[in-house]
Amino acid sequence: MQRVKKKASKQEVLSLLDPLIAEWFDSRFDGLTEPQSYAIPLIHERKSVLVSSPTGSGKTLTAFLWALNQLITGEYPRGRCSVLYVSPLKALNNDIQRNLLAPLAELTRRFRDAGRNAPELAVLTRSGDTPPHERQRMVRRPPDILITTPESLSIMLSSPRARMLFAGLQTVILDEIHAVAGAKRGTHLITSVERIVPMAGEFQRIALSATVRPLETIAAFVGGYRAI
Repeated sequence: MQRVKKKASKQEVLSLLDPLIAEWFDSRFDGLTEPQSYAIPLIHERKSVLVSSPTGSGKTLTAFLWALNQLITGEYPRGRCSVLYVSPLKALNNDIQRNLLAPLAELTRRFRDAGRNAPELAVLTRSGDTPPHERQRMVRRPPDILITTPESLSIMLSSPRARMLFAGLQTVILDEIHAVAGAKRGTHLITSVERIVPMAGEFQRIALSATVRPLETIAAFVGGYRAI
């Protein structure tokens, strides 16, 4: 990962999206936040990104917008987990799920009103509190977006059936990376992420943090090693 100095305009970013998704974004937001201006074009290019900016600056939408575009337009295949979101804060996960379901419902209506097919996308959470029957159903019918914690991810990867959930992974979003980067939880998290690579191949990594230093070290930590 390298520091990015080029800032895209709102029109440049919207031109990357499906027209209906661009219209939805334009109707919901007055403009782009700085993270969105810098990072979304890179995410569109399938580059791995570390986004470090203050709370309330739109980091979560920055991370998810292109993935939602790909899921709703059918560019990402159904029947597998395409997007994995991991946060060390279990309490944050239900909020993320709610914050995704609302725009997904709006986008689905917009597509159907325009006479276009829009799939029913599944967004599920997995934690230590998830009942066994829901865990089993998750394996049988993988969600399009899975929201979990580092510990639950590690447990899933220890199960031969559950780990196959990630065979088609396209993007992993690592939120609050500063909370784990300097601790054993961070080492375990990145080890889990690397364990997915032999199954899914290389996938995009997006890390989010309000404050994290040094940026280059954390970017290298998240980016992992790639076979040349």
